[in-house]
Amino acid sequence: MEESKEIQETVETVEASQETAENVENAENTAAEAAVEEKQVRKPKREGKGKRRKVETVDAVQSEWKERVVQIRRVTKVVKGGKKLSFRAIVIVGNAKGQVGVGCAKASEVIVAIQKAIAEGRKNLVTVPIFKTTIPHPIVGNSGAGSVMLKPASQGTGVIAGGAVRAVLELAGIENILSKSLGSKSPLNAANATIDALKNLRTFSDVAKQRGLTLKEMLN
Repeated sequence: MEESKEIQETVETVEASQETAENVENAENTAAEAAVEEKQVRKPKREGKGKRRKVETVDAVQSEWKERVVQIRRVTKVVKGGKKLSFRAIVIVGNAKGQVGVGCAKASEVIVAIQKAIAEGRKNLVTVPIFKTTIPHPIVGNSGAGSVMLKPASQGTGVIAGGAVRAVLELAGIENILSKSLGSKSPLNAANATIDALKNLRTFSDVAKQRGLTLKEMLN
């Protein structure tokens, strides 16, 4: 009897030790799982690995100034020991909003001559008084041996001009006008004569102010 009791006690102690060992193992497993879950939470998965980032591009702002090359000529200058060759460029610069200018420059290369002419044209801008889509009154401009006659035109006529005169009028922003080039046929003289005519234009309000009248009184 005593031996059977001792055996039962040893069996119970062994079972108890096994239960405690299993509990310890379960606790360790749960702790390990919790640690793994925490790591997964702390380190999120990288999404889109290998994909290129999209770079936003901004379009360059376009300038309101427009340039038009009227003529490029090769010119020579006689110097001691021979002749020096260079290029002359005539460029019209305008914003089609009432401002226009003519530039003329020389250089040993065509591109440099055009760049210098553009810079000179922007320095010599003229403000043109535009009445609706034409000029306020007829006028004649002169430059050297060339002269240009300009007349206002009704809506829908268009720009009746050619060569350098047309380039100046279009870049000035005039949509309807009649013109006639007289005298010299040189593009530089024609362009300068057109600029001279546009520069001498006067508006109705300016003339009324000079005469000491109101605009209504002058028109009547």
